[in-house]
Amino acid sequence: MNIHTYEKIWLGAAMVLIVGFIATITYGAVGPGIAMVDDDGGDITPSEINDDERFAEPGVEHVGGNEYEVAVVAQAWSYSPDQIEVPSNSEVTFYVTSRDVTHSFSVVGTNVNTMVIPGQVSEMTVRFDDPGEYGILCNEYCGERHHTMEGLLTVVPEDEFDLTELDVEAPDEVEAGNETTINATVSDGMQTDLETTVTLEIGDQQYDEDVTIEGAGSESVEFAVDTDELGAGDHDWTVSVEDEEESDTLTVVDGNGGSDGGDGDA
Repeated sequence: MNIHTYEKIWLGAAMVLIVGFIATITYGAVGPGIAMVDDDGGDITPSEINDDERFAEPGVEHVGGNEYEVAVVAQAWSYSPDQIEVPSNSEVTFYVTSRDVTHSFSVVGTNVNTMVIPGQVSEMTVRFDDPGEYGILCNEYCGERHHTMEGLLTVVPEDEFDLTELDVEAPDEVEAGNETTINATVSDGMQTDLETTVTLEIGDQQYDEDVTIEGAGSESVEFAVDTDELGAGDHDWTVSVEDEEESDTLTVVDGNGGSDGGDGDA
């Protein structure tokens, strides 16, 4: 059978298009490092989300090496957390569930785009090589404020990323002449040890304490503050470690209950 030259050209072009479509779909599915959604995420009762180890405090967790897990709870009309930060050159697995109705979790610019159904946990894995920002959107209509349901995923350089947390306990008021303490607890969310310095600045005084925190552990630092050196009055303080800091005010009062150091005469 003799096939006309133009028919051969069209047949060839059609074959090229078919191969191109298959290659595009294949790359979109596995090329960027995406694991397609399946039922591996498991089930969860929406009313028990707050009691679940993974979703009680949703956020980023370092699981070792360059691998991270992010737990996200969708609810009308927000995500928790709505601001997510992960390092570049990392593989991130998202676990997302819904507290109320069906939502979606879509990370713009990636293949992360899945329905989030109450009672189920959606699981997706994606690799982020370069720093950048990605919007998070809900593509499933979930009520009158559906259009406001959004978040932000920020990929930062590896050397700028940490999972350090700081918790400070300090008195609001202390009597002059008494030594007081400000206690800082530093938690390291990474699986690797952290060597860092905790700093307290109060008045014109500065205290520094070097600490080593084991991976996924925490350490407490106690700063002894001499109120006589501070003097009566209000003194702003700041405790800082890595990129975290907490601030407040310590009031030093004199023996008569005043904070201005006066003798109390009218």
